[in-house]
Amino acid sequence: MPLHFEDLDVVSAAKDSKSALIVPCNMCPAATVADRENKPFLRLFKDFLKSAPFEKYISTLQDRLLEKGVRSKVFKSHLPHQWFLCMWTAARQKKLQKHARRYDTVVVLGCESATRTVRDSIGSTNCKLIEGMETTGIMNTKLSMRFPCDICFKDSKVIPFSPPERKDQANSCKKDPNLVANTNKGVPRLLKVAG
Repeated sequence: MPLHFEDLDVVSAAKDSKSALIVPCNMCPAATVADRENKPFLRLFKDFLKSAPFEKYISTLQDRLLEKGVRSKVFKSHLPHQWFLCMWTAARQKKLQKHARRYDTVVVLGCESATRTVRDSIGSTNCKLIEGMETTGIMNTKLSMRFPCDICFKDSKVIPFSPPERKDQANSCKKDPNLVANTNKGVPRLLKVAG
């Protein structure tokens, strides 16, 4: 159940920067790019634990930034338990903070939770934080294995977070078990009682 993303205009957002540290989540964004390009997510014998389409995506982003005078480096996560940026350890976050001090911009390739992890990690450093991707929904896909040991996606669909309201139900008061209710995410679930 990886999240699905659309690209945001990182190059324009980084136009006043001299340097950028790219912090990618190696799971959901990599799955999105591999699926979009119809290429294997992982080729275990060839690339081991790297998603070749995502590596190329990041390299292309670095080239585009360099064309605008922004030098960049990628904050790499080689170990599988570091792939999910939203679940980093305190030690990993501290390492990011140390690296981020050398750059005036940090680009996050991941979801809102990944962005929060990076924001909390860099703390009071004077880095500009840029979100490089926007979450649009959840990928519904079938995993498949191709020879020799490539992990691929097929028959993928994107399930949006807020499905469009059907016209025939817009004015109806009947309950429909297939209709997902929209929630107001700005309203806290628990209210503190004044005492």
